[in-house]
Formats: sequence, structure tokens, C-alpha cells
Amino acid sequence: MTARRSAAALAVTAAAFCAAAAPAAVAAPSPSPSPSAALPSGLYGTGDPTYDGVWRQSLAFLAQQATGVTPAAKAVDWLTGQQCDSGAFPAYRPDASAPCNDKTMVDTNATAAAAQALRAVGGHQDAVANAVSWLKSVQNEDGGWGYTAGSPSDANSTSIVIGTLARAGEKLGDVTTHGGKTPYAALLTFSIPCGGKDGGAFAYQPDKAGKLAANGDATAAGVLGALGKGLVVSDNAAVKDPACHKGSPLEPEQAAQNGAAWLATALAKSGHLDAAPMPGAEDSTPQPDFGNTADAVVALSAAGHKDKAAGSVAWLKKNSAAWAKQAGPAAYAQLILAAHATGADVHDFGGADLVARLNATGPEPAAVKKPQPTATEDEEKKDSGDGDGIGGVWWFVGIGLAVGAGAGFLISGRRKNQQL
Repeated sequence: MTARRSAAALAVTAAAFCAAAAPAAVAAPSPSPSPSAALPSGLYGTGDPTYDGVWRQSLAFLAQQATGVTPAAKAVDWLTGQQCDSGAFPAYRPDASAPCNDKTMVDTNATAAAAQALRAVGGHQDAVANAVSWLKSVQNEDGGWGYTAGSPSDANSTSIVIGTLARAGEKLGDVTTHGGKTPYAALLTFSIPCGGKDGGAFAYQPDKAGKLAANGDATAAGVLGALGKGLVVSDNAAVKDPACHKGSPLEPEQAAQNGAAWLATALAKSGHLDAAPMPGAEDSTPQPDFGNTADAVVALSAAGHKDKAAGSVAWLKKNSAAWAKQAGPAAYAQLILAAHATGADVHDFGGADLVARLNATGPEPAAVKKPQPTATEDEEKKDSGDGDGIGGVWWFVGIGLAVGAGAGFLISGRRKNQQL
């Protein structure tokens, strides 16, 4: 779905972007900007935006809109100003007054995320339509998308574009290549068949020999893509346990459930997914991947298995604070989207008000919906019949008097469950 590789890693491998597709996005610490580079006042975060400016801004908007926050006008203007005349977005364009040219590094991930964000903000139909038009124009012959236009399709890029097209109202079955390939035709080629060790998972791309290797990042993205979901997922009720569907060809829904089954198993071990070691790192010990874990939580909820993500939500509540503080807006946004997808309290996530912390990374929002207060112990007693409110002793006495007097009142007490 989503932001999964650190901006620091992207900085190291930036030279390889044109030669090889990069994962779907960025959600970890960014290098600090040089002292001479003043950041735009409408931009979220203080890290170098070269590789994730549009992405982190877009995720911030999506998380804010999901929690009743309206971003500042100058923040929205900054994002719309990043769009090229073609409809595409780059990761970051320092001088938006200069027109885009052949050297402007536009990409499908930034474009797809920005389109979803601007649609959520509202009032930017033309920008969204132009972004969608560009995405459709760079569809690969296999039906999918790579990180940059013309690069080989990968599960992450294909999935986020699918989500954007679906959110924009496009009929995915009609988004075809000259050979009749749909986006799902490409996405399903990254799904590993059931039966083996990593059956059900999605691979980012096949290796040079054509083999598929399970990738937690790609699996979380692939589940959302196969379900036709965008980056924001509502709190879904749990259904039966996920299971891996065998057979060929798979339907997209079956591939999504297969991915969910793999994620549920992977998360059950420790509550989190692991990150691959950085290239050249001396310590090859797997480290927890906070961003991918949050994305996996969203994917499980989208597939109807939020109960399988409960342990990971608890783990994130306990362990993610330091990571989010260091990583910045995209990380806070990912945690908010994970909490939103599972019904967790975004204003008390392990003691942190995620919304307030995200808002603090950018310009003051235009409007903020105040969180609804939680019932106090005394109020809960009144609701449960232990006090003098509805359901209390004197309430029942009142009913008896009314009925005895022949008033014939019809009395009904309803509880209102308040959820963010």
C-alpha cells in the first residue's frame, strides 16, 4: 500500500531508481535537509523531502481526513503545486514555479498517493482526474505499473495505483492494455501459490530466474490492491479465519485472502514484521519493521480479519513511539491508519495522541474535530442501572408510577455507542 522503505535507504539507492523499481513508498526517517535548503512552510516534516515529500504530505492528509482534521490551505496548495502539467507527481519538486521536463523524476507511487489525498481533501477534481489519466497512460503491457513509467511492474506500485483508480470511480475491468490485460492480471502474477512455506504471500517482483520470494511489504500492499482498496480502510468486522485458497487461476478476492492468511501467520510469531538488513550493514539481525507492521494491520482489517491484527496493534501501542517521533509525519499517519482500521483510539494510542502529534509536524490545520469524551465511571454506572440515570432505581420507580397512573407512556432507552 504504502510507505515501506526508509528515506535514508532511498537516498543511498537513489541512483538505481531509473534502473530498478523502488518499493511503494517511504515511512521512516529522512536525512536532515542541508542548512541552506529552506523547507516550504506548507510541507509536513523537517527531514529532507527529496525522496518522500509528496508521499508524506499525502499520507498526512489521508490520516487527518480519516480523523476529522482539515489541513491548512497552504499545505494543500503545496501538494497541488507539485503536480506536473502531465498530471504526474514527483517525489519532490523544490521549485514548483519551474515547469517539469524530461529530467523531472515523476513516479506512480507519489502520483497515486497524491490523487487519493486530494480526493479526500475535496475540491480538486481536475488534479485528481489528471493524475488518474497519467497513471492510465503509463500502464504496462502486463496490466500493472512499476515505480517509474515504463519500469517493470511490481506488486506495491500496481496495488497503490489500483486503489487510486478504484477510489476515483474507475472500473478496473475496463482499464486494460492493448492486449486486454487488466491491473489484476499483473497483480496476481506476484501471488505465491499455496502449499509451500510462503504460500499465499505476495512477492515484490520475480527474481532474475522468475522465482517469487515472500515480501511482507508487498503482501500488505497486495492484499489492499486485490481488494480494490485505497490507503484508508474502515473498521471492518471480523469474519472467519483466513485460509489459503489453492487452484489456478485465482480470483482477486482469493489472492487477497491468501495474503491475509500469510500476514496473520507472520504476525502471530512476534506481533510484528521484520525489516531486511540495510545494504552493507554489519549487523544482519532482523529488526522490527514498524511501518510494514502498521500496513499489515490495515491489510488484515480490509480483508475482514482485524481480530488477527489485535496483537500487532498492542505491540505498536507499546513500541512505536520512538520510531514515529524519529520518522515523522508518514509514520504517524501509518499508525493512525492502522488504529482507524481496527477501531483503536487514535487519541490514546499507547498514551500518545497520534492526531495531535501528526498535526504538530505541519502547519496548523484549518479545522480539528474535537475527540468525543469517554464516559466517566459514574456515567457508566448510570447507563448500567447502578445510579439514578436511565436504568437506575428511581427511573424504574418513575415508570411504575406512570404506568400505575394510566399514562401509557412508551419508554425506551437506547445506548449510543460513540466511535471515532
